[in-house]
Amino acid sequence: MDVSIRVKPGSRRGPLVEALEGDPAAALTVFVRERAVDGAANAGVVAALAAHFGVPRSRVHILRGESSRVKRVRIDVD
Repeated sequence: MDVSIRVKPGSRRGPLVEALEGDPAAALTVFVRERAVDGAANAGVVAALAAHFGVPRSRVHILRGESSRVKRVRIDVD
């Protein structure tokens, strides 16, 4: 499944995944404690999404937006 997400790095609320309503750019908001430095936030996003969907981290891939707060990710839930 492919999904658009909005990332909130450096959040005290994280790791947390919430559904968004009314945001045309993203379906989920992912709050992570890691800062957006040297890919740490991306690693936190992968870990948070894997835990949320109950899949291993190897099944979560960032397709677009490595350096953006809005990302497109693929989650293999088979």
